[in-house]
Amino acid sequence: MTTLEISPAVEPAGAAAEPPAGRRAGWGRAFARPLRSALSVGIPVVLLSTFITYAMGALTDTNPAAQVLGETATPADIDRMNHYFGLDRPLLVQYFSWLGHALTGDLGRSYFTTLPVTDSITQALPVNVSIAVLSVLLAVLVGGGLGIGAALSSGGWFDRAVTMLCSAVATVPPFVVGIGLIVLFSVTVPILPSGGYVPFTEDPGQWLRFAILPSIALSVDAAAGLARQLRTSLVGELRANYITGADVRGLTRRRVVFGHALRNAAGPALTLLGYSIPQLIGAMVVAEAAFNLPGLGKLGLDAASKGDIPVIQGVLVTMIGLVVVCNLLVNAALLRLTPHAKRQER
Repeated sequence: MTTLEISPAVEPAGAAAEPPAGRRAGWGRAFARPLRSALSVGIPVVLLSTFITYAMGALTDTNPAAQVLGETATPADIDRMNHYFGLDRPLLVQYFSWLGHALTGDLGRSYFTTLPVTDSITQALPVNVSIAVLSVLLAVLVGGGLGIGAALSSGGWFDRAVTMLCSAVATVPPFVVGIGLIVLFSVTVPILPSGGYVPFTEDPGQWLRFAILPSIALSVDAAAGLARQLRTSLVGELRANYITGADVRGLTRRRVVFGHALRNAAGPALTLLGYSIPQLIGAMVVAEAAFNLPGLGKLGLDAASKGDIPVIQGVLVTMIGLVVVCNLLVNAALLRLTPHAKRQER
């Protein structure tokens, strides 16, 4: 007689219970590995990318001091301004001086406005964070719903329609989707604004009207990838032995799918979502230009056009930090949802 293999995902809740102190220790161990992984990748990337930016700025013929002072500046004036900016020091000295201050939260001052770079980033960052959060939420809801529906109707017309739709959508760049949305919802049927931004804290309704189109444009690719991956993983889980065992034990279909199969199938989909986040943040630069959003991308592009190195460095470090933090959160969610990942951490 064949013995059915029952996955740990269907263990009774009481069997996995731990004392509060044990849970806290387990969470600490669970976060330790993704944190080490994120830092081991993020720190070298920050060092290399910021140094390359400094080196490229030093190798150009553009002199920020001369640009700030204008055409009437004398060589003596330019030398004084270079000394004020610290540009008369060796490149490595400049870089490590900036890095030391950056570790304390001081990203320097703009060459042209003399405003603290940290203040400029603080004003622009909420735009990116709010759009990114809404984009990820839309990707998870739409992609997750389509993937689950396709898996439950595996081989049927809905499954084939979702597969064809996701394959077609994945080939369209976000900026093309954005332009299409503007033409459709701002020109043809003018129900939404084509650009601009209102902070969520000032007017949540107006914020949503301005944020929904760029968020949809950014979420389409991630939603398509998520739907395809979740569909594939969930179909495999629904054919596993432990699902048959759960059915034999009399568990409802909803509990089997959403309580056990989906939990185990979520791992690859979450991993794919983690890979999509850097692409989403990079695509946001183009979305800001298309939808006239005052975010980090616009701040960085304006700084690049003038050669404002401190602002470029600050924007670059902030975007890398966003990628590292988002990947850390995805890894933590993966460890929370997949029991086998937790056991590997112990």
